Amino acid sequence: MKKEYDFSHGKRGPVVPAPPGKVRLTIRLDAEILDWFWNKVNEQGGGNYQTMINEALRAHIQQQDKTLEETLRRVIREELRAQG
Repeated sequence: MKKEYDFSHGKRGPVVPAPPGKVRLTIRLDAEILDWFWNKVNEQGGGNYQTMINEALRAHIQQQDKTLEETLRRVIREELRAQG
């Protein structure tokens, strides 16, 4: 390895554009959140932790979008079952 390198003629590498429907962003997440997703990817034998985070966020949004009627019906069914 050289002691010094000359980067005066260097060029920045190309920025890979995001696929359609995707947005490149910088986000700060807690280390334990990333660790959990990285561990899940490893347990499954590979994959993409970013895809898993995206799927988890999508599932959360879909859960939040359920109508009040659906939620009330679910709660009433659970209560009726619990009463026996």
